[in-house]
Amino acid sequence: MSDSLQCRGYHGVGVNDILLQAQAPKGVLYHHFPDGKVELAVAAIAASVDAMRSGIERLRASKPDALAALKAWLAAAGKRLEASDFERGCPLAAVSLESTAEDGRLREALARAFGDLRTSLAQMLADAGIPHRRATDLATLMVSAYEGALIQSRVAGNSAAVRGTTALLLEVVARELTAAETMA
Repeated sequence: MSDSLQCRGYHGVGVNDILLQAQAPKGVLYHHFPDGKVELAVAAIAASVDAMRSGIERLRASKPDALAALKAWLAAAGKRLEASDFERGCPLAAVSLESTAEDGRLREALARAFGDLRTSLAQMLADAGIPHRRATDLATLMVSAYEGALIQSRVAGNSAAVRGTTALLLEVVARELTAAETMA
């Protein structure tokens, strides 16, 4: 379902589309997800953010420093967007943009997912020496700026916004890391 959410959003994907993609009968959906599409979307949102957080953790383990890990993580997201011919941005953004006040469970799941993502990024920055409050603010900036850049690149059909935003975010983080080293 995550792929469908990335391409068409929550309201653009019907239950029959989901069942066709999963090659499953309708009874299976309602057996595992009694609340139907909304429950399935909440599970897909959780799975998406878990995958993002796992990617961050793998990069943290394999890269020499936080800046290199962030650079690799942001570059991978940009490459996925390009590889999809600008059809697959972030599933969180796609669903967020179309959610309404009536979509309370979706909004709660999205808020939790964005919070978890910010927490993972903030922890990486704090572990690299940036003071916790500053790391939290930087993580919020990174998620906000990068989500906006993905949206802009997706609709423009080119990576200019992602590349420019990524470069600037990495410059900001590099300055913060240098300032943190100087203060230590």
